[in-house]
Amino acid sequence: MRQSSEAEFSEFASSVWPQLYRTAVVIVGDRQLAEDLVQSALVKAYIAWPRLREPGKARAYTRRVMVNVAHDWFRKRSWTHESASKLASDERAASGDHSAALVDRVTLADLLHTLPLGQRSVIALRFLDDLSVQETADLLNVTSGTVKSQTSAALAALRTHSSLLQEGTHHV
Repeated sequence: MRQSSEAEFSEFASSVWPQLYRTAVVIVGDRQLAEDLVQSALVKAYIAWPRLREPGKARAYTRRVMVNVAHDWFRKRSWTHESASKLASDERAASGDHSAALVDRVTLADLLHTLPLGQRSVIALRFLDDLSVQETADLLNVTSGTVKSQTSAALAALRTHSSLLQEGTHHV
């Protein structure tokens, strides 16, 4: 790879890292694994870089690789991860932080991880990455109807879990 190509890739990787990482955290539910996932996707993008010179094309390719790798991980392993609420309670205890915002983020993370992988992926791509229904369908290699039904099912499940949590906190 030429010197200028490496500089271009480095600039690209720096610019897409935050968004890819945020999406990866939602999909895999673990910060360390999310970092590994983004790194894997960027390595594959680096290899394909000579074909991906357009920023939009490179971004779409890297996002697709990241989602495919995550789905491969889930298929190949019996997937387990720590509860986000346990990690956050440990973090709060260590820092003395008991803010409502942190609890809300933890609750949302826990709720998201009650969803099946496909629904989590759709939610992350549609609402974090702001992709259209068709872009999400293309990336996941499913129909737009599947994206719509997965989005609907995920939002319904999140509403149900959220209302159950709220009922539980009123009884405490």
